[in-house]
Amino acid sequence: MGRAFEFRKARKMKRWSAMSKAFTRIGKDIVMAVKEGGPDPDSNSRLRAVIQNAKAVNMPKDNVERAIKKASEKGQGDYKEVIFEGYASHGIAVLVETATDNNTRTVANVRSYFNKCDGSLGTSGSVVFMFDHTCNFRINAEGLDPEELELEFIDYGAEEVFADEDGILIYAPFESFGAIQSELEARHIEILSSGFERIPQVTKKLTTEQILDVEKLLEKLDDDDDVQNVYHTMEESEE
Repeated sequence: MGRAFEFRKARKMKRWSAMSKAFTRIGKDIVMAVKEGGPDPDSNSRLRAVIQNAKAVNMPKDNVERAIKKASEKGQGDYKEVIFEGYASHGIAVLVETATDNNTRTVANVRSYFNKCDGSLGTSGSVVFMFDHTCNFRINAEGLDPEELELEFIDYGAEEVFADEDGILIYAPFESFGAIQSELEARHIEILSSGFERIPQVTKKLTTEQILDVEKLLEKLDDDDDVQNVYHTMEESEE
């Protein structure tokens, strides 16, 4: 198994653990998808992907439809995707993905979290190079063999394909998302969810006390409504 497998295994159950937080993030994704490609999922591949993710976290269909309708209204503001980079205590690199309608507020909040937790907010490009930007798909495993699928999807950019109790996962570089999505849909393979992740190239092992120091910052970031995802170079346990 490769780095994507180990990364996913360690982070399982840590992302989107709170249902309300998941719905908030999906709602923003819907707005950005509709603003970019329109409200029709048949012609908007990004919106199709978000709807799949909404189903994966059991977001009610009515909620999804209301969010699409609201995003289509002229008065609906847009969200801007902004990345923040910095260091937590003990030299741990942290990359924060946000979706915000008020960048001034988000910058102030993120900066304060780093400062209060003995970290430092860096400049653009200061840590992003330490992470591989990947895309991933979780598909229905019924009737499919992961090894055969990996061989078939190498030409579309797939780098790792592996199974777990929830289906089959496909990992590839960020740029391969469209090609893999199109091929899965062409083969009528059910996509359960999809998304993007940043996998640290190297991780750093900390003591229990040091881990607690870093987690103070990670928790503050995760609790912020503007924050979509947080990635770091601290070695994580599999629990």
